Amino acid sequence: MLRKLIFCSGHPKHVVSISSQFSRLLAISSLPPNSASSSDLKNLCYNGQLIEALLEMGIKGLEVKFDDYDTLLTECVKQRAIKEGQRVHSHMIKTSYLPPVYLRTRLIVFYNKCGCLGDARKVLDEMAERNVVSWTAMISAYSQKGYYSEALGLFVNLLRSGTEPNEFTFATVLTSCTGASGFDHGSQIHSLTIKTSFSSHIYVGSSLLDMYAKSCNINEAREIFDSLAKRDVVSCTAIISGYAQMGLDTEALDLFCKLQNEGMNSNYVTYASLLTALSGLAALGHGKQVHSHILRSELLCYIVLHNSLIDMYSKCGKLTYARRIFDYMTERSVISWNAMLVGYSKYGMGRQALELFQLMREEERVKPDSVTYLAVLSGCSHGGMEDKGLEIFYEMVEPKIEHYGCVVDLLGRSGQVEKAFEFIRKMPFEPTSAIWGSLLGACKVHTDVQIGEVVAQKLIQIEPENAGNYVILSNLYATANRWEDVKNIRELMKEKAVIKEPGRSWIEIEQTLHTFHASDRSHPRKVEVFAKVKDLSVKFKEFGYVPNLGCVLYDVDEEQKERILLGHSEKLAMAFGLMHTSKGMSIRIMKNLRICVDCHNFAKFVSKIYERKVSLRDKNRFHDIVEGVCSCGDYW
Repeated sequence: MLRKLIFCSGHPKHVVSISSQFSRLLAISSLPPNSASSSDLKNLCYNGQLIEALLEMGIKGLEVKFDDYDTLLTECVKQRAIKEGQRVHSHMIKTSYLPPVYLRTRLIVFYNKCGCLGDARKVLDEMAERNVVSWTAMISAYSQKGYYSEALGLFVNLLRSGTEPNEFTFATVLTSCTGASGFDHGSQIHSLTIKTSFSSHIYVGSSLLDMYAKSCNINEAREIFDSLAKRDVVSCTAIISGYAQMGLDTEALDLFCKLQNEGMNSNYVTYASLLTALSGLAALGHGKQVHSHILRSELLCYIVLHNSLIDMYSKCGKLTYARRIFDYMTERSVISWNAMLVGYSKYGMGRQALELFQLMREEERVKPDSVTYLAVLSGCSHGGMEDKGLEIFYEMVEPKIEHYGCVVDLLGRSGQVEKAFEFIRKMPFEPTSAIWGSLLGACKVHTDVQIGEVVAQKLIQIEPENAGNYVILSNLYATANRWEDVKNIRELMKEKAVIKEPGRSWIEIEQTLHTFHASDRSHPRKVEVFAKVKDLSVKFKEFGYVPNLGCVLYDVDEEQKERILLGHSEKLAMAFGLMHTSKGMSIRIMKNLRICVDCHNFAKFVSKIYERKVSLRDKNRFHDIVEGVCSCGDYW
């Protein structure tokens, strides 16, 4: 992230009464002609008395020179005083004063700081002579306001003028290299920084790695980072943020720990980026440590950190902690409300989501956005409140396709599969794979083979590489004893070379993340873990556990199918958790995909027989299993 000069805004302008102004004029008129010195004007500006300083300027007339104009413009920038600054500019024109490049550049800065980019550009265009600071000031303003094409175009003009860009020019223009063509522009500018020997400069290097990270070229960003002779908190934060935004959470955490050991000082942006990674990992232990660091650093004045902490605790299943932080906040943005609402929604706590949404409406401080409604509708769906969900949906002015998807899920969960199918047909949008997938899941739960077959065929056309659609359709055929169709689906998968994404689960034990993959043979305790899973399976069968062989699509015998099920990553993680946690402690598992039916049943037996609370976060939602009963109601 680029450094931004943040000037203090909102300083009160000094209100001067008419009588005091008149007294001032009398005092000045009593002085000998031209006795008012330049130092008087400077002292007035230094004391924030801009109105009086302008009166002084008017009295001095033609005697106002470079230092006076510089002082006045500096104070106008400080106070964001647009009208007063325009008076200074007007005085230059009326007195036929020809400002040098420096003062014209100060005018550009003044107009930019006051948000008048058109006036600033006019000053630049009228300059007979420009230096690199003049160009950079305008490029920076365009970039900060999001006018990226204008910034890049002006940079090209700078090069054509023969002006040599400096480190600040490169650092600024690189922030404009965003969007579809951003990477191409950024690569070209990178080449130019190498030719001009600026690529290793800390400001330029930070902007380069930020540009590469935001364009998803994280390896190039890391190369830039490693090549920097000197690093600061900005460059360190940029690379950590890059990893976190790409979902490379482990890499972000590892790099943060490495840099912290090397003496890196973190700021609020660093911690916010790290919390994003910890949310993805659901690393509660590390998250608590970061929370403590933030408290000791007295950084909680930043609303973005409150939002990040709410998100982290919610995704770690600690909604009580998240709500405590939310209630503590004196000021909340829509992101704050959404983070808490999404937490309740993912946990299936529809009633709490509705209560919070009602509170948001009553306060009338923050207006709900599309994400707010998405979270509330999802909460109604997961909480089994279809009537309330439909009521909120039909209150919306312009619902987006994601909101229509929530209604499909809402109807599907309540068993209204045909109504959901008809709702999709009448939608004003082209249904996405996510919407069809939601309906297919409902068909699986409610064993609606007829509609499920139609939906699955549509999904196979849209995303032929998604193995999950084939699995669900195969299971639907199996429930209807259509074994020939089951065989055909398997053959179709072989023909299209469909490969299921590898399952990955992880568990945090004493602030160490242990990751397991399906049929994992890489973990140092693999022999013990596999043996434990087998023992658990034998024990659970005595209490009624029956492996769901339908979760295995491979055409192998039943014994082999059961072995495949025992190798599922979440079972390995649960077994490891039982081996390394004390009796009665909760077991918290994270999964990169949706948990399969068999592993869900397995987790319920772990909870019931070992009297453990099992919290499992999969791709879709949280599963909070207590005494063998899951918060999802066996629908996910």
